[in-house]
Amino acid sequence: MKSYYDKKDGYRETIKEGLIGASNFGRSMSKGKDKKEEQLSKLKNEIQSAEAIVIGAGAGLSTSAGFTYSGERFERYFFDFAKKYKIKDMYSGGFYPFPDSETKWAWWARHIYFNRYVEPPKPVYKDLLSIFENKNYFVITTNVDHQFQRAGFDKKRLFYTQGDYGLFQSVDPEIQKTYDNEDWVMRAMEAQGFIKDENGVFDVPDNKEISMKLPKSLIPKCPDGNFDVTTNLRADSSFVEDEGWYKASESYYNFLEENKNKHILFLELGVGANTPVIIKYPFWQMTKSNEKAVYACINYGAAFCPMEIEDRTICIDGDIGEVLNSILKLPVAKIVSL
Repeated sequence: MKSYYDKKDGYRETIKEGLIGASNFGRSMSKGKDKKEEQLSKLKNEIQSAEAIVIGAGAGLSTSAGFTYSGERFERYFFDFAKKYKIKDMYSGGFYPFPDSETKWAWWARHIYFNRYVEPPKPVYKDLLSIFENKNYFVITTNVDHQFQRAGFDKKRLFYTQGDYGLFQSVDPEIQKTYDNEDWVMRAMEAQGFIKDENGVFDVPDNKEISMKLPKSLIPKCPDGNFDVTTNLRADSSFVEDEGWYKASESYYNFLEENKNKHILFLELGVGANTPVIIKYPFWQMTKSNEKAVYACINYGAAFCPMEIEDRTICIDGDIGEVLNSILKLPVAKIVSL
């Protein structure tokens, strides 16, 4: 694990909590005790009454917002890669061994653009903001698509633990810096033959004549030393945790410390099984450790909690966007402790 000055590292502190929880909780899980309508009312009540709220967001939130990695979006923007290389979706394409750098970076320009620099098809993030913008909240997320900031969330209350599609890093491990890639992405999209529609968004031309290669002159290089670059996405120990990352990690640590003995709502949104030790397990453990805390989970097909905290848990199985719409429509309930 890396160190950075003497700052508090909320990322690794919360992982410690998660590891404790993973070893302490039994295998018995609960999906909640009440019907969905009652759970919705309880969640609305907790949002109104909590002194602090920690939002933990996973891939399911962006999927609910329409950022799907397969199906119509993939077939529209990556039809040529699918045909030539038999790639089935955007996720697996990110690991494909492309034959050369020109092809690899043509893929990544599209992948980054359509998952970072466009508005999501559905207003789920903006609905989330409308619910929490006046609350004492902090967001920790494993998502790398920057959609919280695009929706208007306060960047000082955000911690992207796993990186950002909008950043590159050098392949030289001595260079612990990241580099904004927006200008490069836009030039790379234009070079492939994408054209801007009436809203200024790149789209496939009607004749579908786009290139799967970039000119060699557009292969991105590190400004510090002209080394090759790679995406700033956590895959192994080479992931660059830059100064901005550590500031966000420290802010997360401070928020948890300032509110650890208060009535705090840990709200988990769409967290899957890939990285439970970053959000899910820590949320369980921190709820167990604070008798005033409440854990809530909104997840399609995967809303559950350990039996040990069932009495202070709200589990809602459903599409996050639909659940948020339901919450927005509900009247504020009378404040009743769980």
